[in-house]
Amino acid sequence: MTTLFNHTIVAARDKRQSASFFTEMFGLPDAEPGGFFLSVRLDGGVLLQYAEPGVDFSPQHYAFLVAEDDFDAIYQRIQDKGIEHWADPRGQVSGRYNTNHGGRGVYFRDPSGHYLEAITQPYGADQAG
Repeated sequence: MTTLFNHTIVAARDKRQSASFFTEMFGLPDAEPGGFFLSVRLDGGVLLQYAEPGVDFSPQHYAFLVAEDDFDAIYQRIQDKGIEHWADPRGQVSGRYNTNHGGRGVYFRDPSGHYLEAITQPYGADQAG
């Protein structure tokens, strides 16, 4: 059996603001409107579909595996915009990125309060062998 991740709905207070923030930070094309959603297309045909549900929602965590050069660009944008960021998921190591799993990673929040993570190596990559 083959199971591939296809899409998820990302709750937003303002879908345009959140989708624009994401595409800008990750250096992606603008979101595409489609009915109720603004969709951001990722590699492999995966969609992040931003929506305004009109109800309170809890922050979610979304992690993205990126190339080293893309990480450099993302981290530079974080610094240029003065975005609060952390090296750890609990937010205890502020203003830095980590070097976990043989790569680099950083956590930061989007305008709706979701936790975004950019990593250059998948979890456990340093233990593969």
